[in-house]
This record gives sequence, structure tokens and C-alpha cells, in this order.
Amino acid sequence: MPTLGLVVAQFNRPITEQMETQAREAADAAGVDVYETVHVPGAYDAPLAADRLARLEEVDAVAVVGAVITGDTDHDQVITDATAQRLSDVSLERDTPVTLGVTGPGMSAAEARERVENAAKAVEGAIDLVEELPEP
Repeated sequence: MPTLGLVVAQFNRPITEQMETQAREAADAAGVDVYETVHVPGAYDAPLAADRLARLEEVDAVAVVGAVITGDTDHDQVITDATAQRLSDVSLERDTPVTLGVTGPGMSAAEARERVENAAKAVEGAIDLVEELPEP
């Protein structure tokens, strides 16, 4: 069974705490261990943590969860675009699956609460990738 690293963004904490719970429950249901969890201030900070976890020999894949809620500016779009791109870069550079369970942009807090299950989907995707990708 694969071993996962988990990155949890703390910005919008009441929502991301629920996301962390969903992610852990998905890992438990699949019989997968979460080797280490790194809590970061916000989604924008997740790529560095994902990279550090992806470097660990014990970690087969990394799931990243967080919620980016819209405000009065386009800041949420900037944050999610940068985060998604850098997480993709980490995955390719480390040859380790890194899945995106960060919701947003353009979401209200209520919409973010309705999407906490995306954290479980990120864990399930990470497991699927580890099991399906051929060895290099």
C-alpha cells in the first residue's frame, strides 16, 4: 500500500480542518498510511511543503488540501493559479504524484463548505496514481 504525505493549508481554518478530516478518513478507508502532515499558512505556501514531502523516500504521493475563498479583488484567482502550477511542477520534478485538493477560486465560504469532500478526492487520486503509474 502507498504511503502519503498530506499538506493542509490553514487559511480558512474551519473549512480546512474539515478537509483534513475528510482526507484522513479517505486514507483510513483505503488502508493507506499518512506518513506526515504539514500545516502551512495558506494554499500559496503548499508547493514548498509538497516538494519537501515528495523528497522523502517514505512518501509515495502527496495530497494537498485547502480552500481559497473569493474577496473583493482577483487575489483568489492569482493564488489558485500559482498554487496549481507549482504543485504540478513539483509532481513532475520529483516524479511523485501530487494531487490538488484546493478548492476555489470564485467560491464563497458556503460554497467552500459544500466542497470539503474534495479533500477525500485528492487522497483517492493520489492512491490511484501510485497504483496505476508504471515504475520508472
